[in-house]
Amino acid sequence: MLTVGLIGCGGMGAMHANCYLALADKVKLVAIADLSKEKTEKYLSASGAKYYETGKELLENEKPDIIDICLPTYLHTEYAVAAMKKGASVFLEKPVCLNEEEAKLLLKTKEETGAKIQIGQVVRFMNEYVYLRDAVKNGTYGKVKSAYFYRLSSDPHWSWEDWFNDWKKSGTVALDLHVHDVDVMRYIFGEPDEVTADVTRNSDGVIDHIYAGFKYCDTVVKSEGCWDMVDGYPFSAGFRVCFEKATMEHNGRLTVRTDKGECFTPEFKSECDMDVDIGINVSNLGAYYTEIKYFIENIIEGNGEEIAPLSEGIASAMLVKKEIALAGGEKVM
Repeated sequence: MLTVGLIGCGGMGAMHANCYLALADKVKLVAIADLSKEKTEKYLSASGAKYYETGKELLENEKPDIIDICLPTYLHTEYAVAAMKKGASVFLEKPVCLNEEEAKLLLKTKEETGAKIQIGQVVRFMNEYVYLRDAVKNGTYGKVKSAYFYRLSSDPHWSWEDWFNDWKKSGTVALDLHVHDVDVMRYIFGEPDEVTADVTRNSDGVIDHIYAGFKYCDTVVKSEGCWDMVDGYPFSAGFRVCFEKATMEHNGRLTVRTDKGECFTPEFKSECDMDVDIGINVSNLGAYYTEIKYFIENIIEGNGEEIAPLSEGIASAMLVKKEIALAGGEKVM
């Protein structure tokens, strides 16, 4: 059985902790690090894991097979590099890093250590997006003419010390939230031929809403990411894709309408439908369970196939950085 040390037990860390408990036949949570012991107590009790206040203490005193890093983005590279050098496999939450210098260091360390590392680009594991990708790759409904992806939210002021709203730590809504759709777009369509970006900014001049455009020959793809909805606006994410012979729309439920007059909703069976209350905008283990299970099985079985490898996480983050540059930078004024 594999062992795992979890560094960071905030919203996403709590989601991962629940996934490890649900995967207790394959992995044992042996250590959890977080500045707030209160956040960890439920998972310490359920797993018997040891508590550490900091990730550095965990890395110094434990040697688990997997280090799972759910820290704010500006800490990702430091801890991922340390974990790889310690000989651990690494699950690293998205976005993988903040800039090209960090990206190069991560790739260099992976090459030197041979560590397995998966990035938490969870949308690649969501049933609706997998269904869309299969339809595109198989030409089920002909060529894609246009596509639109969106991810909208009010200000995530619930984050630890409001780090999401510090652009130097989060990379703005573009790198933290919008990167999900950029990544799955690349997963489905590949690298775009052309990129455009327009943004709105908050009173401090920081990006809080981004509209990006991508051209693939004569296929047009648009993506929108927002933290500027009024407080209380429910988090929403989805897509609309126009094929030659169908329109596919996901707005909480996937619907397919074909040129033959058919309209249907594909049924999906989730590996784990457990609901959890962790205080963020997702509450079902769903694809989070699937991505972590996939990583664990890849370590155990060594099947070689990687759905969300380090190189892909970096390519998606760097494409978002290009969008930010085209729009004038993270902050102006």
